[in-house]
Amino acid sequence: MNKTIKKQFASIFILLMALTIILCWILNTVFLPYYYAESKQRSIMTVYNQLQHTRDWENEEFLKELERLCSTNNIDTMVIDKDGTQKLSTVHDGKNLVMQLFDHLMNKDPVNVEVIEKNQDYTMEKLKDFRSEQTFLEMWGYLSEGQIFIIRTPMESINESVRTANRFLAYVGLVAIAISGCVIYFVAKKVTEPIMELAEISQKMCELDFAAKYEGKGQNEIAFLGKNINQLSETLEQTISELKTANNELKSDIEKKEQIDEMRKEFLSNVSHELKTPIALIQGYAEGLKECVNDDNESKDFYCDVIMDEAGRMNIMVKKLLTLNQLEFGNDMVTMECFDIVSMINGVLQSIEILAKQKEAMVRFGQQEPVYVWADEFKAEEVFRNYISNALNHVSGDNIIEVKITPMNKVARISVFNTGNPIPEESLEQLWVKFYKVDKARTREYGGSGIGLSIVKAIMESFNQDYGVKNYDNGVEFWFELERNS
Repeated sequence: MNKTIKKQFASIFILLMALTIILCWILNTVFLPYYYAESKQRSIMTVYNQLQHTRDWENEEFLKELERLCSTNNIDTMVIDKDGTQKLSTVHDGKNLVMQLFDHLMNKDPVNVEVIEKNQDYTMEKLKDFRSEQTFLEMWGYLSEGQIFIIRTPMESINESVRTANRFLAYVGLVAIAISGCVIYFVAKKVTEPIMELAEISQKMCELDFAAKYEGKGQNEIAFLGKNINQLSETLEQTISELKTANNELKSDIEKKEQIDEMRKEFLSNVSHELKTPIALIQGYAEGLKECVNDDNESKDFYCDVIMDEAGRMNIMVKKLLTLNQLEFGNDMVTMECFDIVSMINGVLQSIEILAKQKEAMVRFGQQEPVYVWADEFKAEEVFRNYISNALNHVSGDNIIEVKITPMNKVARISVFNTGNPIPEESLEQLWVKFYKVDKARTREYGGSGIGLSIVKAIMESFNQDYGVKNYDNGVEFWFELERNS
């Protein structure tokens, strides 16, 4: 900033000072001579009154006072008695003064005379003495007792005094301007420092930096403005914080809506793809029955079994989709309860004994002591059933399925391991995506829909607990964690 308040303030004050001094100089030059002349006239009248009212010309107090007035005001005074003798004089050599008085009495006044006041007792005038070539202010006339008097003072002293006063005023004015300029500069600096501080704070506020605060302790208008700016800063910070929060929530809502739209599109695409094959089979075998492609009962039973099997597949997939939909959109309430996970696992394993025997799989679970955990028991069982079903569907090699419960800090990790081929590394992250299948042909064989692990993901996220999968050289392990009851 080239034109700061400090510079403007100092410049204006110095200019006013200079103009004031110049104006005083002009007034001195024009009006001081008149004022000085008036002052001299009053002084002469004071001396005249002293002479007019005295009765004792030898009185010491009178003579001292008269001497003081005359010397103070540079006045010459002379009184001549009726008989022509000099009665009183304040000058050592009064010859010129006596001659000037007789010139007045003989009406021999100079040509250049300016009468200021005249009456029967005295005449006051301004004139130039041709003897001394000086201009005087004179009063002459008669006192009450008949004495002749003359009082005069030189006018040159007036003009010289005016010139001296003007010179002194000029010198003092220059010094005063210099000193005042320095003083006002520092005063202006002191006054404008808090204003500059407020300007910097406002600049930071424009840049959304609300950390700076005005620290002034005064009680003036600037301090009051600083307090208001501090309050404004806090209000703006709070408002912007609320706006950012609202904007963040709005952005999240928009992202969530976009995600929901994307999920809806993906859902429709996957569902249409998954239902396409069973619907085509049902349609084909139903048309075959209608057209009596094979009239024997065995063929009809086979056609009906295929139709019923595919309809069952679709029914299971739709149920799982409805379950997954409720979990993902938070419509299915989670009821946390404390239960024995060992008892729950034993119950599931008993229900799949026949399937395990059909697969010729050996299921191992050595935990006997109860392990109490916090979760929704029904949903936790759904997670375990999905893991054990996957293990039965993919077990091979040694045909071993091993279930373990491992205490880990405040959680219990439940894992299901099955021997067989490991899952390709690039597919591990995709396992939890709806309708994703590592081996689509094999999944079709056991009736998998690719939804089970998506349900596991949704359930575990509703529990706020971890889950995952791990490859081994001889198989795959799926695991999930539940909070232990302390």
